[in-house]
Amino acid sequence: MVLRRISVFLPLAFVWLASLVMLWGCGSNSQNFVAKEEPWRESEERACLNAGVVRTNSFVQSRSALGDPSVCGTEHPFAMSAAMGGRVSMRPAALLRCPMVPTVDRWVAEVVEPAARFHFGSPIAEVKVAASYACRPINHVSGGRLSEHGYANALDVSAFILADGSKLTVKESWHGPEGERAFLRAVHAGACNEFTTVLGPNYDAHHRDHFHLDLARHGRDGLMRICK
Repeated sequence: MVLRRISVFLPLAFVWLASLVMLWGCGSNSQNFVAKEEPWRESEERACLNAGVVRTNSFVQSRSALGDPSVCGTEHPFAMSAAMGGRVSMRPAALLRCPMVPTVDRWVAEVVEPAARFHFGSPIAEVKVAASYACRPINHVSGGRLSEHGYANALDVSAFILADGSKLTVKESWHGPEGERAFLRAVHAGACNEFTTVLGPNYDAHHRDHFHLDLARHGRDGLMRICK
């Protein structure tokens, strides 16, 4: 009886352990992370691609698959080097999955650009990209959950450059002169209507110098938003 129970238990235990191994990964900087299989990612990306909402051109270009999509990366990434039809540069170019591209473009066009004109009387010329795709755990903490950056589903923005050459950094301008503070808070608040996760300097020390924007799903129904 004991031998029979053991013979049944061992195969089940092996399957369980194997599934855990599949959920572990290692980033390019040798930081371990835990990745959760989430079917919505593939279906969401496929729907975006099939809808043709991203049109490739000189500033939005299709790239080969990133990483291993079963754990980290995406099969159909895009390199986005500008928004608003090429009028606003994004440097360096951001590697993003399909749903992120139109969302970033809409945020720049409908939030960042109007805010720049309102507060400074100047259009926006460039968005400084601090990070996009990176196969790593959240906040680079080894053993933690895989960051949305690991799915090319996140963008970190560190600064904005106006057409007149003025540079507004999140690190300095968040607590800077009144106009700069107002601009960054408007940009942050507007991002909360476009992205499902928006983190800035008020969130924690890790985000003191940039805005983190992503399209992760939160809550049981996936509709909850995090704006901090």
